[in-house]
Amino acid sequence: MNSNLLKRIVLIVAGSALAAIFFAFDLQQYLTLDYLKESQARFADLYQAKPVLVIGVYMAIYILVTALSLPGAVILTLAGGALFGLVTGLVVVSFSSTIGATLACFVSRFVLRDWVQKKFGDKLATINEGVAREGAFYLFTLRLIPVFPFFVINLVMGLTKMSLFTFYWVSQLGMLAGTAVFVNAGKELAKIDSLSGILSPGLIGSFVILGLFPLIVKKLVAYIQGRKK
Repeated sequence: MNSNLLKRIVLIVAGSALAAIFFAFDLQQYLTLDYLKESQARFADLYQAKPVLVIGVYMAIYILVTALSLPGAVILTLAGGALFGLVTGLVVVSFSSTIGATLACFVSRFVLRDWVQKKFGDKLATINEGVAREGAFYLFTLRLIPVFPFFVINLVMGLTKMSLFTFYWVSQLGMLAGTAVFVNAGKELAKIDSLSGILSPGLIGSFVILGLFPLIVKKLVAYIQGRKK
């Protein structure tokens, strides 16, 4: 058995075991809005006592949940705002979510390629065409405009030719605005009744405009250059 195959098997077994534990012990109950509200005071006290430990554990959980495409990333983002405030929360969540997303992309590319192809093959054609046409701009747009769910983008992008480094930095920039919105909302956790109430139609429209802006600029530059020839 070659080393690459062995590593693939180990990753599959480890990931499957962690996902099985998550659902078998119903750990999702701890990633709900109600539980977060109930536990906010306890977590705040713990953060005041041991800030470095809390941030480290928080980042590890966030990265693991995102890397395994488990439900709960939105709640964790709100928790980041509630616990750490806007500035620290934005930094911690931004790096945690991007590292986790990149790991999910890596797992999709080198471990779950066949499963992702079978599960999301219809979306892959659309994304491949967009990446071929617009490159990194297309991923940036996807991160700003929720055309596809967050975890689907991570998995499907793993089957494209985009490098993991490009995927990382474009995702970090593209997700920053949305991350800031949810982290800021986490600061006012007591006022949040549902996750759907965080994003207003006007705010979603702003994301659409922001996401389309770099594509529009790119096409204008190409048009102007074409006119000069």
